[in-house]
Amino acid sequence: MDDSQIVELYLSRDEAAITETSQKYGSRLRVIASNVIGEIDIAKECENDTYFKTWNLIPPNEPRTYLFSFLGKIIRNLAIDRVRHDGSQKRSAKLSELTTELSECIPGQSDVASEVDAKELIALINSFLKDCSEEQRKVFVRRYWYFDSVADICKAYSLPQSKVKTMLFRMREKLKEQLNAGGYSI
Repeated sequence: MDDSQIVELYLSRDEAAITETSQKYGSRLRVIASNVIGEIDIAKECENDTYFKTWNLIPPNEPRTYLFSFLGKIIRNLAIDRVRHDGSQKRSAKLSELTTELSECIPGQSDVASEVDAKELIALINSFLKDCSEEQRKVFVRRYWYFDSVADICKAYSLPQSKVKTMLFRMREKLKEQLNAGGYSI
């Protein structure tokens, strides 16, 4: 079943929408959540919460052409919220590692005073990614959006670990330069 048909099921409030979504995207959603959380049982809870939240968000949203991205953003945010909640006294090692990597080139929330600034920052990052090669974009997004490990990225794209690490380092440096040129100081 294609995404448009699944969204139509949500719009008509047919519970088969959840079954179809689970069959088509369930395993990929669990991977996103488990990459953030590290525990499959909690990842499954996030997956179920994603279906519930999707049920409530469609309508008014109609993500006919971007259903997986829509679901991915929901589960990623739910998983991050879960890590923050469960680890309020201690930070997840994986989130700490990725935050440290990106903190060298992306300003923190205290530097972004308003929603307008946040939109400008998003535009700069999107512009940066457009200028990258397809391979670089894929590696960057897999690392910083899907929280994939360097080893998983190497396996997925048949790349040596040194190349992936070097690519990510250089991309962070270029992103930092572009953001500095755009008026964001780190």
